Amino acid sequence: MPGIDFRQLRGDITMAEVLDLLGFVVREQRGDEVRGQCPLHESSQSRKHRSFSANLHRHLFQCFKCQAAGNQLDLWVRVSKKPLYEAALDLCARLHKEVPYLCQATDKRTSS
Repeated sequence: MPGIDFRQLRGDITMAEVLDLLGFVVREQRGDEVRGQCPLHESSQSRKHRSFSANLHRHLFQCFKCQAAGNQLDLWVRVSKKPLYEAALDLCARLHKEVPYLCQATDKRTSS
């Protein structure tokens, strides 16, 4: 199984793309900060419910009710309930993005 460059993956996929994939409904927005109903736990269907906060520029989220927090890949791991590697492959497939596999180390030995 080839390794994934998770740093590159987080650079290629935005928080906005993950939230869109989840059908997240923005209840309030201030600059790069969006708030709404948490996609990770059952919460009130109230139109004012906004315990979940995500920063679209910094690609971070936090839920003030269930205490979940992290980056866009962490969010997808929690929602998909898959291990990190499988969740990364799934997210790339759903967003039609190339998986950023790690390059194999090249053998620098030379023959004489």
